[in-house]
Amino acid sequence: MINNIRKIVLPVVLAVLCIAMFSSCARKERLYIYNWTYYTPPSVIEQFEAEYNVRVVYDEFVSNEDMFAKIMATSKGRLFGRQYDIVFPSKDFVPVMINHDLLERIDSSKLSNIGNIDPYLLERAGYDPNMEYSVPYYYGAAGIMVNTARVPEFERSWNIFAREDLSGRMTMLDDLREVFGGALLTLGYSVNTVDPAEVEDATNLIINSWRPNLVRFDAEAFAKGYANGEFWVVHAHPESVYEEIVDNEQLMNDTVFFIPQEGGPSYIDSMVLLKGARNIELAHKFIDFIHRPEIYAEFVDTFGLPATVNIPAREKKKGHAWYSAEDLYNTELVTDVGESIVHYNNAWFNSIMVGR
Repeated sequence: MINNIRKIVLPVVLAVLCIAMFSSCARKERLYIYNWTYYTPPSVIEQFEAEYNVRVVYDEFVSNEDMFAKIMATSKGRLFGRQYDIVFPSKDFVPVMINHDLLERIDSSKLSNIGNIDPYLLERAGYDPNMEYSVPYYYGAAGIMVNTARVPEFERSWNIFAREDLSGRMTMLDDLREVFGGALLTLGYSVNTVDPAEVEDATNLIINSWRPNLVRFDAEAFAKGYANGEFWVVHAHPESVYEEIVDNEQLMNDTVFFIPQEGGPSYIDSMVLLKGARNIELAHKFIDFIHRPEIYAEFVDTFGLPATVNIPAREKKKGHAWYSAEDLYNTELVTDVGESIVHYNNAWFNSIMVGR
């Protein structure tokens, strides 16, 4: 009799436990994030999930243009807030998203760590100095990474891409404002010029001097290509390459990253809430979590970056950094150029990308 009862009761108990476990998982609140590739460490995501007993659904994009196109495509049906809660646009796209009514207002009263953000950055971020719609995540710049074992002598200049002896071993980012930024600064112009003649000069420099030596414009596979030795010089966000080579001690020692002597375009990437986001409360908790000094230090240490945004995190940072905050002084922030973006788009898609 006892054995018969066990045969009946035990499966029932196990079934109840399984249902309970499934229900517990099913009840977990979800936070939907749309962010750049290689930009938030999995360890940070895991800590947030464990602390708040939630699940983070994390999608990635490789350019502001791709991100914005996707958001705009879903915005036609006003569904964008149902797809993502937090998005990480760069400085020049935040005002564009504000103007398109794509963003929810930030409730700063829910952010206990907001005082950790460097006021200098907020001054530079003139599009939203009071963080009504955006909270800075990172202030940085792309630059150039060189394998010194393959290229022992080089000038720290954008014109490294004009070197014919390195043809077939170099890539530049598939990002029009980054590439144009380098060309415009090389010519002595602003990265935010609205002068069509200056944009044309930059286009000619890219087409005639740089593009012939490039394998391609690439925002996705360049880091792996650099890691496996296919590319020797790459225009890059250093965190992308760092993630691929951090376990290769020899290549780490042979790699140099620099912001060219002519300067470079810089950016402030921010965290914003999409209009109609389903998880506003949880999104605020994530933003506040990121700006805990120990969490922010973990983020920048993971990718070899300086703690440019969060002041207390600078004392907690322990690891290597490819550049310093001072190196950014010779950069120019990319801003929204309004209707003049058409000159860049036309040059990029109709001239520079033709025949790539």
